[in-house]
Amino acid sequence: MMLPLLVGLACQDQSAAPLLKSMGITLLAGLMLSLPFRSKNGKAGYISQREGMAIVALGWMAVGLFGALPFYFSGQFGTFTNAMFESVSGFTTTGASVLTEIEPVSRGMLFWRSFIQWLGGMGIIVLSLAILPFLGVGGMQLYKAEVPSPVPDKLKPRIRDTATILWKVYALITLVEIVLLMFGGMDLYDAASHAFTTMPTGGFSTKNTSVAHFDSVYIDMVITVFMVLAGINFTLHYQLFRGIPWPSGGIPSAVFSWGGLSC
Repeated sequence: MMLPLLVGLACQDQSAAPLLKSMGITLLAGLMLSLPFRSKNGKAGYISQREGMAIVALGWMAVGLFGALPFYFSGQFGTFTNAMFESVSGFTTTGASVLTEIEPVSRGMLFWRSFIQWLGGMGIIVLSLAILPFLGVGGMQLYKAEVPSPVPDKLKPRIRDTATILWKVYALITLVEIVLLMFGGMDLYDAASHAFTTMPTGGFSTKNTSVAHFDSVYIDMVITVFMVLAGINFTLHYQLFRGIPWPSGGIPSAVFSWGGLSC
């Protein structure tokens, strides 16, 4: 929530207080939940496949709940049910919204709305895999439960390194899109917000009419291209960058993505 908080402070809107309150509650809850499960001997504990599936399911429920707090405390989304719906829609990249008018909502809240969709695009659980080793928890079963794909193998021997690589690729492609959108006339706030929702192909926008507001063929094309890139497994992007031959299952998935667009 730190990045949306900085946006809210920079824009001097009313989102700072709700975000700060939500950060405090989330940090306190996270600390209370993590301490009992922290490894005492410093070694990673074993997680079975059943436990991995359970942690992934409960993890998604938790992020939906805590992600709803800023929306609820802001008072701009009405009831907690509406806030929860918006949060779950964002994290699951569904793209449905309870908002009928988007632009009156504070910029900090809209940025949080886009940011949670970006986090959900790669997966909160994959992000946590880069952190779990510090808690002495193994992560391979979580990885398998969270990332069903044509390339299930780890990119690196350690699952933490694999998760880190995937997020670096995801972040790098997002950064490139932000720069290209700014070339098309978007300011940094709109470019980042739309890049954050393009990569997970979720569709949240800061405008009532979405990207049609900008009336730009260039912006439409940039977003379209990056939606297609985001639809291809990110391990394949990494392997292409490293010059590693794609596995047999990876080529059909990429061809299907481009072929489906051309049809």
